Amino acid sequence: MEQIVCVVAVVERGKADKIVDKAKAAGAKGATIFYGRGTGESEIKKFLNIHIESSKEIILVLCERDNYRPILNAIVDAGRLKEPGTGIVFTLPIIDLIGLHHREEFDLPQE
Repeated sequence: MEQIVCVVAVVERGKADKIVDKAKAAGAKGATIFYGRGTGESEIKKFLNIHIESSKEIILVLCERDNYRPILNAIVDAGRLKEPGTGIVFTLPIIDLIGLHHREEFDLPQE
């Protein structure tokens, strides 16, 4: 099995669909989007003396290690992630991967 990378992006709510479209155009086969909220001090905003927590969208994209860089760059560009306060993106190596049935081979963990 080739090495797999998970590209994770945390962006402002409402931006994920556009970012995923650009990631797909760069070679991503799909993505998972789910909602979250920040708990850091910079995430809590005040409006009329009421604390409002920022909603976020989290994007996960699995891709081959050899092909992740164009996808990462597309996410950075589409989300304008080099600008302060727009979100973050990072990658994680995938050690075990079970359940993607369209893949031809799997490295299953030994019991």
